[in-house]
Amino acid sequence: MKIYGPISIASRKYAKGDYVPWYFIYPFFLIHMLIFGGFGFFMAYGPDRPPVLFLYAHGGIAILVYTLFYRNLFGRDEVKWMFINAALGLLGIYTQIDWLLSLFGRQIGDYPMYVHVIPVLYFVLYTFLIRHALLDITRSREHPERKKFVENAYVVASVAIYLISYFLERR
Repeated sequence: MKIYGPISIASRKYAKGDYVPWYFIYPFFLIHMLIFGGFGFFMAYGPDRPPVLFLYAHGGIAILVYTLFYRNLFGRDEVKWMFINAALGLLGIYTQIDWLLSLFGRQIGDYPMYVHVIPVLYFVLYTFLIRHALLDITRSREHPERKKFVENAYVVASVAIYLISYFLERR
């Protein structure tokens, strides 16, 4: 994976334009973000919610740091498209958050809208990372036909998951 800004991984410094093996990047970020995103999710939706200011400070700082890492790893244009696609995919995000809450006997409407900001942003960051992991694991990033296939399969799988979770929740 070619990086777009300086970064330090596994005690080694990489300069802009260096190549970093994907197996250094994705396991760390997927696990790390799952933990932080999980904390953000449970803080926002748990029975003993912290004050909103703490939730925003904790989640906001982490999201800012992840976004800066993403910019350095994937480039400014990719991060821009992450947020554009997130804006377009709010319905999908809504159905996934609602489905996750249903596992705990709750609904998205049980909480005020401002509570959803941090979990939704974690969701955006996590799905962005999954897409990039799929591109690198399948070695599709530098092969236009394979990249198009993987991205189309990702979109189809995502829409299928959204629809399934939406209809399962409506039962």
